[in-house]
Amino acid sequence: MPEQPQWSERTLDMPPQDPWADAPTTPTQGAPPPTAQFPAPEAAPPAPFNQGRAQVNARPRAEHEPTGVGWPGAPAPHAHHPISWKWSELRQGGEWTSAAVLFAFVCWGIWALSGEGPFGTPTVVLVVTLAVAVGVFCLARVVGHLVIERQMGRVRRTARGSHLVTALFLAGVGLAWLQQTEWVMDAFHWVVGLFAN
Repeated sequence: MPEQPQWSERTLDMPPQDPWADAPTTPTQGAPPPTAQFPAPEAAPPAPFNQGRAQVNARPRAEHEPTGVGWPGAPAPHAHHPISWKWSELRQGGEWTSAAVLFAFVCWGIWALSGEGPFGTPTVVLVVTLAVAVGVFCLARVVGHLVIERQMGRVRRTARGSHLVTALFLAGVGLAWLQQTEWVMDAFHWVVGLFAN
């Protein structure tokens, strides 16, 4: 079987040359033809970029055109906000509720530790009280929605009013627990008696 030529030998039929030679290895026949004077080349147009710096084009923005969704003359539909926006709205004013929960918990602890008997009943009372506080918060949100947003046409941006109503409820419950504690009421009456005389 005959030897197969290399890929370079198959594609190019050139005689071997010295790559470092200054002139071609085969002499040319006769003198080279005279060259005509060529005009000087025109200056190249400036490059559309600077070497080493990237050119950043701003993205073109399309103008929004309303498409007329809905009935003629009807107001635009309300924008629906994502759930994260709703949660951040509910958190604003939460410091009132947090402080009231802490106050109610301390008052409950004083009331529960002062009573004689099992600890199960006061625990159930605390859990039910916190569940009612959540219901008060939800009720305040619904009433605020009906009165402020529907009737008055205003937009609520926080839940501070609902948190304040819940905080007042929890503070009242905490004071009620303290009024049921005998030694706290004795101390209260003693302090009031000092200033009454």
